[in-house]
Amino acid sequence: MNPAKQGKYMPGSRIPIVNKDRLKHEKPDYVLILPWNHKSEIMTQLAYIKKWVGKFVTVIPGMVMQ
Repeated sequence: MNPAKQGKYMPGSRIPIVNKDRLKHEKPDYVLILPWNHKSEIMTQLAYIKKWVGKFVTVIPGMVMQ
């Protein structure tokens, strides 16, 4: 979790970028992971989320043929 990005928002969506302490306090049902290539590392760092049955959501890019 990049401290330089915490407290800011995802461009165009206003999805907040929060720190681990806020996640622990608010206990969200879902945590969105956008850097799909770091998904495993992030899920390991935030493993405590599963204690309150929180879920991780990620988007894996696919190839689009035109």
